[in-house]
Amino acid sequence: MHNSPPTVLHVIPGLHTGGAEHRLAAFVTARRKQPFSQVIVDLRGGAASDGTLAEGIRASGIPVHQFGGHMALDFPIILLRLCGLIRQVRPVAIQSWLYYADLASLWALELSGRRAATRLYWGIRSSNMNPKEYRRALQWTIRACAKRSARPDAVVANSFAGRDVHRALGYAPRAFPVIPNGIDTQRFCPNPSARARVRAHLAVPDDKMLVIHVARVDPMKDHASLSAVAAALPDIQFIMAGAGTEQIAAPPNLTAIGHRQDIADLHAAADLLLSTSIFGEGFPNVIAEAMACGAPVVATDVGDSRRIVGDTGTIVSPGDIVAMAAAIALIQAEPQPKRGARAAAARKRIEDHYSLDRMVSAFDDLHLHGVLPASPNGDADRIANRRDDRTS
Repeated sequence: MHNSPPTVLHVIPGLHTGGAEHRLAAFVTARRKQPFSQVIVDLRGGAASDGTLAEGIRASGIPVHQFGGHMALDFPIILLRLCGLIRQVRPVAIQSWLYYADLASLWALELSGRRAATRLYWGIRSSNMNPKEYRRALQWTIRACAKRSARPDAVVANSFAGRDVHRALGYAPRAFPVIPNGIDTQRFCPNPSARARVRAHLAVPDDKMLVIHVARVDPMKDHASLSAVAAALPDIQFIMAGAGTEQIAAPPNLTAIGHRQDIADLHAAADLLLSTSIFGEGFPNVIAEAMACGAPVVATDVGDSRRIVGDTGTIVSPGDIVAMAAAIALIQAEPQPKRGARAAAARKRIEDHYSLDRMVSAFDDLHLHGVLPASPNGDADRIANRRDDRTS
């Protein structure tokens, strides 16, 4: 009798542009030695809002179910649809991404009658969020997740900072491993031809210092500090890429280019990445992506930024405009051989510690076999086999 391959179900609130969404897309479409079935559920998306991420995932042969619901108004319908899909797909594991999907996955799995047969893993993708900057529903959802955090088999954080913050918020899961985000170092890599092409398009000479900032407009990203740093360094060209950046008032040397799909090429064109976030980051993807392209980083000390950058760049306090400007100026003043060595060290750090292959291997072991990654002290966290507290 032929046994069908196991299925892993991924649940995410939406497949719009964002760090978690891009990591999910890169993860499920990555090459594997032993492929298995993966299915994606986008709780909010629908045919009318179909985006490039959903299209790209489908093009790789992975089904994407888009429920097209409003998370508050349509939650009961979303829950029932997800419950029905779980019964149909019969996944060996469910991996949820972000708070709303965590709750929906828990309740739908328990309603489905398959809780004893399906492992459930929640996903933490942020650190010290400031709920006051967002809708009240986010505050409620975080508290609801903390109260129920012992019911999934494990809660997986993508950063050590995020794990610490959520423990302080009341999360007390059975197991709380950290699987850092992984970067596709074949896509994100030094690219001289892309550098020349992008700089020509932006009218930036090859010998002019180019600093890039990649972030959607959001309170946590602190574009005001970016504008202030650019104003303090008028001889350096700054570029800000991200949805909504076209609306930001900026000094003459800071150019907004809006939402872009060619982020790898932009990183390859840059001499340095600046990250100005003031809260909320877990594992900032743009930092690791820029480093993989050979662009060193000046970043604020938020989330796991310090851990990712190591000694290849500079970490400063959030909101410290003087320190950011000084760090950029110091790197600009370095002789070319030293800057080249810094760029090479940045890329090697990502290859050695934050490759996509490492992330894929860790999650696949977890999803298919229930094997948690080793903790920093070398010991493995273990998932308790108890099932008695999963239905209250």
